[in-house]
Amino acid sequence: MKKSNLVVKMMAICTLLFSINTQAQDSISVLFVGNSYTYVNDLPNVFKQLTGSLGDEATVDSKTNGGFTFQNHLVDPVTMTKIHAKPWDYVILQGQSQEPSFPFGQVNANTLPPAVALADSVYANSFCGQAMYFMTWGRQVGDPQWDSINTFYKMNNRLRNAYVRIADSANASVAPVGVAWKYIIDNHPTINLYSPDGSHPSLEGTYLAACTFYASVYRKNSTGATYTAGLNPTVAGILQSAADLSVLDSIDTWFLKGKADLTVADFLASVNGQTVQLTNTSEHAQSYVWNFGDGASSVLVDPTHGFTADGTYPVELIALSECGNDTTVQQITIQSAGIIEGNALGLTVKMLGNGSFELEFMEIPTCLTIRDMNGAVVLTIKPEQTNVHIDLTAVSAGIYQVEWESDAGKNRYALPVLK
Repeated sequence: MKKSNLVVKMMAICTLLFSINTQAQDSISVLFVGNSYTYVNDLPNVFKQLTGSLGDEATVDSKTNGGFTFQNHLVDPVTMTKIHAKPWDYVILQGQSQEPSFPFGQVNANTLPPAVALADSVYANSFCGQAMYFMTWGRQVGDPQWDSINTFYKMNNRLRNAYVRIADSANASVAPVGVAWKYIIDNHPTINLYSPDGSHPSLEGTYLAACTFYASVYRKNSTGATYTAGLNPTVAGILQSAADLSVLDSIDTWFLKGKADLTVADFLASVNGQTVQLTNTSEHAQSYVWNFGDGASSVLVDPTHGFTADGTYPVELIALSECGNDTTVQQITIQSAGIIEGNALGLTVKMLGNGSFELEFMEIPTCLTIRDMNGAVVLTIKPEQTNVHIDLTAVSAGIYQVEWESDAGKNRYALPVLK
């Protein structure tokens, strides 16, 4: 039995309130997984103190072994125990200082897989947990063993690009410490970010990293923090500003999201006469509520709904999770005559029902091919006129792609087969 629109909306509100009441925490919890770049000067504690001075609160822990790579951490039982110790809000993942800057093929083979696997372990531990990669910096004179990274700028750029690529592959985010590092070197060269070995951070370097993590995790300014880790307040202010500029002007570039932003509602709609097939494309959701705009509702993932009258209906999808909720609305036009499209591709489609279609082209197409969503060819036709009948009555329900060539080039169009 279908629930009323009011009841379904009340369900969504109750779920939202339950999520807020049960998931709220007094502080953001952060686990740092890395090596000496993290434990030198106790970066986790500097981050914690900085956060407190800005009126926020963070609980922190760390697992840092000198020289550890992503692979070392992946197979280390202590690291995995730390990751699964509690539902962390963020787990910061740092590779060995050189490994992401190595040749592309080597990174793909040896760095990317364990880095992604570590992020997967974070998600497996907590539905709302986020993996964030620690983009490190180029060494002061680069790494002389490779021409492509034998200066700071070359190495720093390789690290930047690698960490962004890894984060994109792992559905994770990046704290762009290396970008902030470059900003200071370019604009304030008298501030020394390195320890005497030209690799590890000085106290200034660690403070800059902590500011970058604050701006990345909270997505707001670290400028104004009263905690300076003993640095000259003017220098600390410069480092705060560099971190904020590096992070907050490029939030999308670093894939930064708050907990409430993880769940995104979205869907595709295919109309056949008075019936609409809805394909849920939401992200990071656990349950769904649909309101079809005609008083009917559903809690199915991918519902099919029949309307009783032509018209334009506001179809609403509410995606819900313990992290947060999101709502999207699309205006769906129902035309019982079955003509659904007259588009810029020079094609009009008439839906005859049960997988049967009449396609009318502005010019006779060539190489007309029908493929399923896996790319397998279902039907091939060489048309001799502009009107083409497509019979997909024997195939299973789903979305099929019609491909053809014309003077304008190659074109595609989606045909929904509803059974």
